[in-house]
Amino acid sequence: MTQHIKRQEGKGHRCISRRKARRAHFQAPSHVRRLIMSSRLCKDLRAKHDVRAMPIRKGDDVKVLRGKFKGKEGKVEKVYRLRWCIHIDKCQKEKSNSSSVAVPIHSSNVEILKLKTTKHRTEILERKRSGNNKASPNTAANIAGKQQAAAMVD
Repeated sequence: MTQHIKRQEGKGHRCISRRKARRAHFQAPSHVRRLIMSSRLCKDLRAKHDVRAMPIRKGDDVKVLRGKFKGKEGKVEKVYRLRWCIHIDKCQKEKSNSSSVAVPIHSSNVEILKLKTTKHRTEILERKRSGNNKASPNTAANIAGKQQAAAMVD
């Protein structure tokens, strides 16, 4: 039986077969999972750093946006890459023997309120910011340039 597989142009000619994409996602190594487990930044951080999302890290302050703990804010205690979840200090439940256990929350269901800044993380923010400014088609300079070009054509 012949199988028709569409190929994606660009980086490495990745296959876009659903089966192979799911396999690649769930068998991803830890350094790739770090990037996949990114969370969006709050509006203040987004305006300050000009970056939409960052990989989540232990020590970040986050707010839960979905689920049973919606609205709770806390600090990330653990990023559990193997299980695709994070543990937050204020999101716990009581067991029957009265001990508390952390509830796993997916990183897409939280918003980063405060970044734990390190030298490496500030370098990442700078790199993302500079990449955004070059690639953004609707910056003020690009819009002014397009208007001047349109005026010259008329």
